[in-house]
Amino acid sequence: MRLTHSRWALSHPRNSGEVPTLADQVEKERLKALGDKIEAAKKATQPKRSKKEEHHTAVQTGWRMVIELVAGILIGFGIGFGLDTLFGTMPIFLVLFILLGFIAGVRTMLRSAKELQEEHAAIVANDERK
Repeated sequence: MRLTHSRWALSHPRNSGEVPTLADQVEKERLKALGDKIEAAKKATQPKRSKKEEHHTAVQTGWRMVIELVAGILIGFGIGFGLDTLFGTMPIFLVLFILLGFIAGVRTMLRSAKELQEEHAAIVANDERK
């Protein structure tokens, strides 16, 4: 008689509501020990960040924020200059959109800083748990 998957699942002692046997407990312990060994091996093979790499990360973050600010200002300049040229009102829209571009750039910088702060807090919290 050939058992289908559903018949096997119902007839197997693990799924029939019976008490787990000693062999099941030993198997669980072996799997847990194997999982611990795998985690230890993963930690051992993970590259550690050197101070030089951390410095480069900080420099990249700084440049990213500067570029976000300058991009906001340049976009505001372009829109303002274009509108002033179109309407013939030279300094009005130029000044207005440069200020709006500056504000947008600062908001983007602050959002980036907040993301970095949250990432750092998560890393610190993760290290404290270990």
